[in-house]
Amino acid sequence: VQLQASGGGLVQTGDSLKLSCAASGRTVNDYSTAWFRQAPGKEREFVARLSWRGDSTYYADSVKGRFTISRDNAKNTVYLQMNSLKPEDTAVYYCAAAPFSSGNYLYWGQGTLVTVSS
Repeated sequence: VQLQASGGGLVQTGDSLKLSCAASGRTVNDYSTAWFRQAPGKEREFVARLSWRGDSTYYADSVKGRFTISRDNAKNTVYLQMNSLKPEDTAVYYCAAAPFSSGNYLYWGQGTLVTVSS
């Protein structure tokens, strides 16, 4: 499966932004999908995960209640809705896919930059 992330940009504190991760080559339904992010000078960190069945989600504590991961099977696309953005959310966001529930994220998108100004 190939992944293409998009939707990043420059926003202000408190704004919302929706990232998209378009899958091609295989149906995204066969994968557990996740979003990770990497801030300048920091290691990549987990943000959110959606099970391959689409029936469960898991979030990092830092984004819980503000971010929502979802999937549109018809569009073969995974989304990350980000609300109440903070400057510390500034990072390059990556989508990733793991076959079914393997937890092994073998496939990665190219990343999209989100910058939140104070």
